[in-house]
Amino acid sequence: MHSRKLGKDGFIVSEVGLGCWQLGADWGAALAEETGLSILETALEKGVTFFDTANVYGDGKSESLIGKFLASKDRSDIRVATKFGRGDVYPNGYSEQSLRAGIDASRKRLGMDCLDLVQLHCIPTEVMREGAIFDWLRALQSEGVIKHFGASVETVEEGLMCIEQEGLLSLQVIYNIFRQKLTEELLPQAKAKGVGIIVRLPLASGMLSGKFSADTKFAENDHRNFNRDGQCFNVGETFAGLPYEKGLELVEELKGMLPEGMSMADMAQRWILDHDAVSTIIPGASRPDQIGRNAVISDLAPLPQQLHDDLIAFYKEKVAQHVRGAY
Repeated sequence: MHSRKLGKDGFIVSEVGLGCWQLGADWGAALAEETGLSILETALEKGVTFFDTANVYGDGKSESLIGKFLASKDRSDIRVATKFGRGDVYPNGYSEQSLRAGIDASRKRLGMDCLDLVQLHCIPTEVMREGAIFDWLRALQSEGVIKHFGASVETVEEGLMCIEQEGLLSLQVIYNIFRQKLTEELLPQAKAKGVGIIVRLPLASGMLSGKFSADTKFAENDHRNFNRDGQCFNVGETFAGLPYEKGLELVEELKGMLPEGMSMADMAQRWILDHDAVSTIIPGASRPDQIGRNAVISDLAPLPQQLHDDLIAFYKEKVAQHVRGAY
């Protein structure tokens, strides 16, 4: 597992981290605590040192599970990022008091006096623009309650707005072969300002694994079932905003571009890491065996430049017009 620095003034992270939404079992099949702990253990064994969670994942269950896991570990090389901004405070309950209360609760669940990284969790654009919440984060940083702060965003506009904030360490973004808009403006500007990039949904909710078909069934409470058209939250968080049937069609075309010996998931995730503005990708896992398949991406050789050029053309000509939602 190779590592990169998260932002100009941040810490070292594994190129492949772990997204811990599934540990909270907010959707899909419930995840047993034993399975969750096994996923975390396997990740650490495979060299994963960066774990991304949020206070609303399972109403704190994900944070609590990570805290239990870390209680018996040497934390010197492990970094945990959490988030604040959804749940009860969304969309208009933001105050310094609610932020402090939320962070104190996260500290308790994670068993950490000082949090490594707190990210604003896709809060309304107008709250970012007003800016007071960043002042509150800087105050918490100066008090030693948090080491760093960042923002998880949904649009290029929000990302460009946030990187102007003094002290912002990182942006968390949706970025994959199906959502390449960030390449031309946001990634270069973030890199120039020393802001790290954390990539969520590298496989577009599993679509880019190449394993789905028209017959694939998702649980009733799985967002890949109930949010296909953005019924509950930003449609971009589900299948990168593509209609399911169109995504399947596009994946079949991508399979014809695979380098010899590579799987769809290999190519999709390696494509992201080939962009040097990216610090880490955070695929999720619902089983321990999925960890190893993701971790090896760090050791793969970069994709050929011709393939990169072909994938840009593929996106512009065949994908971009089908992407829905805030972007």
